[in-house]
Amino acid sequence: MDITLPPGRVAGALTPPCSKSYAQRALAASLLSEETSVLHNVEFCDDTRSALRCIEALGAGVERIDEHTLSVRGGLRPRGGVLRVGESGLAARLFTPIAALWHETLRIEGEKSLMQRPMAMMTDPLRQLGARAVDCDGRLPFEVCGPLRGGTAEVDGSVSSQFVTGLLLALPLAAEDTTLRVRDAVSTPYLDMTVDTAARFGVEICHNDYTEFYIPGGQRYRGTDFAIEGDWSAAAMLLVAGATAGEVTVRNVSVLSRQADTVVCQALVRAGASVIDEPRSVTAARRELRAFEFDATHCPDLFPALAALAAAAEGVSVLHGTSRLVHKESNRAEAIREEYGKLGIEVDLAEENVMRIRGGAVRPAVVSSHGDHRMAMSLAVAALRADGPVTIEGAECVAKSYPDFFRDLQHICL
Repeated sequence: MDITLPPGRVAGALTPPCSKSYAQRALAASLLSEETSVLHNVEFCDDTRSALRCIEALGAGVERIDEHTLSVRGGLRPRGGVLRVGESGLAARLFTPIAALWHETLRIEGEKSLMQRPMAMMTDPLRQLGARAVDCDGRLPFEVCGPLRGGTAEVDGSVSSQFVTGLLLALPLAAEDTTLRVRDAVSTPYLDMTVDTAARFGVEICHNDYTEFYIPGGQRYRGTDFAIEGDWSAAAMLLVAGATAGEVTVRNVSVLSRQADTVVCQALVRAGASVIDEPRSVTAARRELRAFEFDATHCPDLFPALAALAAAAEGVSVLHGTSRLVHKESNRAEAIREEYGKLGIEVDLAEENVMRIRGGAVRPAVVSSHGDHRMAMSLAVAALRADGPVTIEGAECVAKSYPDFFRDLQHICL
């Protein structure tokens, strides 16, 4: 699906979808409880649907109470031999260790861009912890057979924190205590979200500066009521739209959240935007924007939003952490360079791990999403400042995280 967007100003208030990162963690924890949990504020993007499919395949009973509320009766009792995770990298790396709790072989299958994303970091740690694990040249499909017994394992955390999250949620149910030694942990705020989710279900996880995690075995997940907060990755796009083209208030978010992308507020302030923080909302408004410097190593999903912000700022902005962008839905650094170049914005990747973006006028163009939901949203925000219409090819990919993005954007366009 292609979408053509006219330039324009924005003004208004929006509520983004729930955090899919919290939603997937809460669904996994609900599965691992033998009790019933109630999850509130659930919205069904593609990634959340993938996690829902996984917990049902693994034995959870799910009842939809209303449009945004689920009742989940937990219990790990797989109904088949295959988990289909769609294109969700988190679901793949989260539910593989959980599947390894089971004593029979389970196969994890993905599709499209996920089939090229690295999964080799899962194999050796699962074997060290007592499971049989077989990958396909370091990628999906993946087969596991448990049960995980616990013990000690070394984990490479340099590519993603998602597999560490899966281990942290699975291992409290192992028979033995576990010590995980994590090398070069990245995206550590996402690990904070994992520890927080486990605690809300009554499970204890301890760590020493993200390098060593201690997980007591033989624990039990309690059923709980869990209200899922708004998604800061989506909020970041909306706030950048306000900062570059008008004023936007994002509801059901708090800067006190453990989500990594709350730091977009720091980038907005550095760029000169007006940012107003209230208990249940954040507002960003346009001011004269200036070039800024920002390290997004631990929040790589922010890069597309930061690119739209930098394109509207006077001068050359410097973003650090591009090494984290290779194994996303697209090679996001190259995708940003290529597509923003079509819009007349110079993006320089000559320096290792650094992106430099020279702000300026945005020209009309036909651009590609590269099948990447965050690229599609970023280009749509940039299009607000264009001298004429911008057409985004493959815009339907926003369904991965924010199915109503274009409808919401149109709602606030003047």
